[in-house]
Amino acid sequence: MSNIPSRRNFIKQTSVLGSIALTTSSFNIITTVNPPSGPTIGHGDYKYKVDREWSKIDVAKFPVNNCHEMVMDRQHRLILLTDHPKNNILIYDKSGKYIDSWTLNFPGGHGLTLKDEGGEEYLYITDAGSGKVVKTDLKGRMVMEIQHPCQSGVYPENGIFHPTETAIAPNGDIYIADGYGDQFVLRYNAQGEFISKFGGSSFLQPDKFKQVHGVAIDDRDTDNITLLCSARIKNEFKRFSLDGEYIESYYIPGAFVSRPVIHDKMLYAGVCFGMTEDNYQMQLNRGFVTILDQNNVVVSNPGGSKPRYKNGKLKLVLQDQPIFKHCHDVCIDNDENLYVCQWNADKVYPYKLIRV
Repeated sequence: MSNIPSRRNFIKQTSVLGSIALTTSSFNIITTVNPPSGPTIGHGDYKYKVDREWSKIDVAKFPVNNCHEMVMDRQHRLILLTDHPKNNILIYDKSGKYIDSWTLNFPGGHGLTLKDEGGEEYLYITDAGSGKVVKTDLKGRMVMEIQHPCQSGVYPENGIFHPTETAIAPNGDIYIADGYGDQFVLRYNAQGEFISKFGGSSFLQPDKFKQVHGVAIDDRDTDNITLLCSARIKNEFKRFSLDGEYIESYYIPGAFVSRPVIHDKMLYAGVCFGMTEDNYQMQLNRGFVTILDQNNVVVSNPGGSKPRYKNGKLKLVLQDQPIFKHCHDVCIDNDENLYVCQWNADKVYPYKLIRV
């Protein structure tokens, strides 16, 4: 008998998980002792040596609650977003040394996107708790704030808006994932003017989401640039046209995926929650990383089980080694090393996975 949960059974079993809390206080987590540092994880050509002590930042000066997302700028500086209001942004060099920091005083800093616009780089930041979406320069100076959709008439007055991510199209259009709210992807132009929205909440309809946690522009095919969205509770990535037309889904059974990250021809994602072989419901402290090639085939699961296909379908993937608790994001540097940000993981800084 196949050990892959059917979509219908999986949806039925996970229906109680349609809403994930914005703060760690909503979970009663039993913490475990971290395993020794330094194992090699991953599969095939995508294997990595784990460095848990990569971050050299002084925890007394720059405490974190959750390390949500990370990007690398043109200077190869690593920019980390946290939800600690004293230091939303921490900036590292690749050796893990502190370079700079600043804050917007966001208690729910969640999504971080970097975009080069005419030779200057900007950050798009979402605060899932307050419902704010802002654009800043790399020094933290505010350039633009997008009006809350309940205030602008995009949502009804009683709408729920908790944005988790942004993606910026080549023409400057801004896509906002309302991953902890009403499950829409909202599209704005570069000036922050509303254009359209698509998606919404449904377990069964393929063009809708349960926790549209992340979005990313997929420009690997320059003749057909699309939008990739994570439907985390469905264990899926969903592809849409830039106009919001549904195209297809990629099911990764067992993987509650965070945002898709495109690097060269590959797709990387943190898996925030997992399953067990005897329980197909979402399990805490079961995170790992998943890597897909340009044909949307899973080729490696660092910290997770080796990907196996049968009759063209991916079998259940599970945490294989307890390296991670909840992988929230993956950043890839110019040497193909990975930096893994974690949510609800005892306030750890990112781990570095050194490509071997």
